[in-house]
Amino acid sequence: MEKSRIKNSNIRISKLSFGTSALGDMPDTYGYSVDEGRARETINAIFESECNLIDTSRNYGFGNAEKRIGQVIQERGGLPDGFVISTKLDRDMKTQKFDATRARKSIEESLDALKVDSIGLLHLHDPEHCRDITEITSQHGSLTELFKMKEEGLAETVGLAMGKTDLMLEIIKDWPFDAIINHNRFTILNRNADELYNYAYTNNISIINAAPYASGVLAKGTERSRLIAYSEATDKELEPVKELEKICRKYNIPLPAAALQFSLNDKRISSTLVGVTKPKRVIDTIELSKFIIPNEAWDEINQLPYTTHDVEAAREYKPG
Repeated sequence: MEKSRIKNSNIRISKLSFGTSALGDMPDTYGYSVDEGRARETINAIFESECNLIDTSRNYGFGNAEKRIGQVIQERGGLPDGFVISTKLDRDMKTQKFDATRARKSIEESLDALKVDSIGLLHLHDPEHCRDITEITSQHGSLTELFKMKEEGLAETVGLAMGKTDLMLEIIKDWPFDAIINHNRFTILNRNADELYNYAYTNNISIINAAPYASGVLAKGTERSRLIAYSEATDKELEPVKELEKICRKYNIPLPAAALQFSLNDKRISSTLVGVTKPKRVIDTIELSKFIIPNEAWDEINQLPYTTHDVEAAREYKPG
């Protein structure tokens, strides 16, 4: 699979990558549980695939996602050659504290859980949810600590992973990030991240675009899901999805193939990040990435209406 280099590093990441939030068992967010056995089987499938980036976080499933990945790494005798772990410094979920001390504790917890000595790509995660943004952005805040970790060799590259694109754009203009992750805001249905991605691409910041399925409906279709960005969609919000479904039926295209390749085909995006919860989903997602979609279909898909607002503005954040 095609790979691209993260700036000023030896890290190369595949065009398609896999996320593990649900593998940490987060039923409050996803509506279902994932037991340890299935999670570990899925992690093994990711490691054995042609993709080379696995993304996780200290707070996914209250640490379960990292713990399960670490168990698999230990069982395999180490991280597979050429594989990149992307994880994230997280705030204290009880107090929302996210100062330098908390950031340092977060990396220590991650390294211990993942059974590794350093991280290929380390992000600061979700600053919009912390108790005080100055704990992050001040001279001695958690962002300073993140870049110190890079200097210390605890991380080869560093990034920013969050949702709100306006705040994200402000932060990346002030700090020399290597990469960013944004989710749910660049899909067939919504282009809220366009300005952010234009800036990042122009300034050689690698872009990882997460949740190309809008967190449900573009993977399952309107008959099986009404979820857009973790929330129940209105009939009006589902109208563009139904139009997309008509185009996909007309050209005999799997709906998720169109949603996935919309992101994969964007030249600005270094990797498209897809969450998986079963070994078969790893294989299926790779196949969807290679499904041949005719130009005529893309001509029609690209004419579909889309929104530009923040699709998660009303989301009630649930940590589990």
